Amino acid sequence: MQLFLRDDLAAAWQGKDPFEQASRQQGDIFREREGRRTLRFQAGSRSYFLKYHAGIGWREIIKNLTQAKLPVIGAMQEVQAVDAVRAAGLDTMTVVGYGARGLNPARQESFIVTEDLANTLSLEEVGEAWLEAGKVPVLFKRQLIERVAHMAGTMHRAGINHRDFYIAHFLIPEQAVREQDAQAPLYLIDLHRSQVRARVPWRWQVKDLGGLYFSSARYGLSRGDVFRFLKTYFGEDLRTLLQSHARLLRASRKEGEKIYRRYYEIEPAFPLQYCDHPGKNI
Repeated sequence: MQLFLRDDLAAAWQGKDPFEQASRQQGDIFREREGRRTLRFQAGSRSYFLKYHAGIGWREIIKNLTQAKLPVIGAMQEVQAVDAVRAAGLDTMTVVGYGARGLNPARQESFIVTEDLANTLSLEEVGEAWLEAGKVPVLFKRQLIERVAHMAGTMHRAGINHRDFYIAHFLIPEQAVREQDAQAPLYLIDLHRSQVRARVPWRWQVKDLGGLYFSSARYGLSRGDVFRFLKTYFGEDLRTLLQSHARLLRASRKEGEKIYRRYYEIEPAFPLQYCDHPGKNI
């Protein structure tokens, strides 16, 4: 069994079995299916996020494996990913408690509790606000693109891939958006499917980059914006990276298009292709 409770959470759950409390904790429920619960709850003056896993069963594990997907067994996968992201020097969630018990992977009971990142907006919400206002703050957008590119490159070089790598999973303080402060903390969240290795396999790098491209293309993304991302992500000059990473970029674009078709059920009309020649307007 593994168990950790920070002092404030231990005080809130004092005298209670942590696993039982996690399984029946009341709060604002965000997801409840397939033996998993995700919710926000208050304890004293603090707000927390809880993810509880009751075990997904052998049927679900086998189904995932036959579809060439790695199943999410429990909460410890996210605990390890949070530790790895933080060790890479990136902003992410703060874990205040976790637990796992049971040797049977299909029936393992586990949970993770993190601090609630209150008063933040996802970059998807920021982009939607730009669309609604009909105006994009160009400098702020470019700075955010470079921040995301730096985080993506750092994460991948540290051997971490996200598997749900969309701009909805980057949170920035609301005040920073109002002040257009791109140097404010930018938190990477929703790491429950993330994987940590010595090196990110090519297919998972493609999946992350394709997901990021798909989720950001509609928010005023230009040719120059994508090239700006690539220069920061790879840390190379544009002409060099377009040649040396051409296969990866083509595959990432195709992955983004595939997600688009699945999500919108229409053919994509993206603003550009990753491997387009930069021309003279960069």
